[in-house]
Order: sequence, then C-alpha cells, then structure tokens
Amino acid sequence: MSVNLDAQTATIVGLIGVVVGVIGVVIGTIALSKLSRLHRSYALLEVAEGRETYIDVLARTLEQFEVVQDELQAQDYAIRQLKSGLRDSLNHIAVVRYDALDNLSGRYSFSAAIVDDYGDGLVITTIHGRADTRSYLKEINGGKSEIELSPEERDAVDSALGRKRAFLQPDKNDVNERSS
Repeated sequence: MSVNLDAQTATIVGLIGVVVGVIGVVIGTIALSKLSRLHRSYALLEVAEGRETYIDVLARTLEQFEVVQDELQAQDYAIRQLKSGLRDSLNHIAVVRYDALDNLSGRYSFSAAIVDDYGDGLVITTIHGRADTRSYLKEINGGKSEIELSPEERDAVDSALGRKRAFLQPDKNDVNERSS
C-alpha cells in the first residue's frame, strides 16, 4: 500500500511535524528546568556532612514551639490566679486630710479608706485636737458601713473605690488668702 502525497500536502505534514517537535522540545526544556529546581530543593533537604537538614530544624522548632506554648498556658493560668487573689486584697487606698476643729488644730486630721475590689475593708479616722488625738475604725462591706460615715470618710471610701478623687479640704485661711 503506497500513499501518494502531492508537494503541498507533504509540506503541510512536514510543518506540522516541525511544530510538534518544537512543542516537544519546549515542554522537555520546561520539564528539565522544573526537575532541576526540584533536584536543588531535594538537595537542600538532604544531610550534608553532619549538618542538620531543614526537616530536622523544622521538627526541632515545632517541638520548641510546643514547649513555649505549654509555658505560656502555665503563665496565663498563674496570672489568672494572681488576679483572683488580688480581688480579695486590700489594694485600694485613699486618704482625705482636713481640719476637724475649724482652724483650731491645723489639717492634721484624716480619714483613710482601705478596701478590696468588692468594697470590703475599713476606714481609719484620726481627729487631731489641741489637747488630744482620737482614732476611730469602721468596717466597710460593699462600700457601706453599718456605722454612719462622716462626709470625709464617705469621700475616702468613694475615692478608694474609684468613684471620685480624694481631696484635701482647703484651710479657710488658704481660701481667704487666695481670694484677696
């Protein structure tokens, strides 16, 4: 069986063969390039004369990360425990100084409130006079006292609980000097 092709058909078949060949060479070149890159990447993962591979380094790093993560969780737990303990500690303090006897004794009298986060604690009040000094202690529960609080004691408790800022009651002489 013989096939007769005219010159034009033979040229077209020849050109198609050349195009297919060129495409094959291009695909082969691309494949060889990718294979070369893959070979270099694989060479990086191999052990070279006693050095660690990237996989070994990555595994060690992941182990260290897990240890750090466990330590972080332990620290987080410890911080929560400390915060819980701080709520019950008497860590809010405010002092209000004043002249209890209207310019007879100076501003040596004071009320100091010492409370925890729940408003439980105490108020210490010291009234300074010319002849003597008296101190009083009142228990505070939830920011309130069973014994009536003086305005200065109330200000100290409110300030310790963050409701208002503690103040120094100005001396009447200071007020008169400022206005003149």
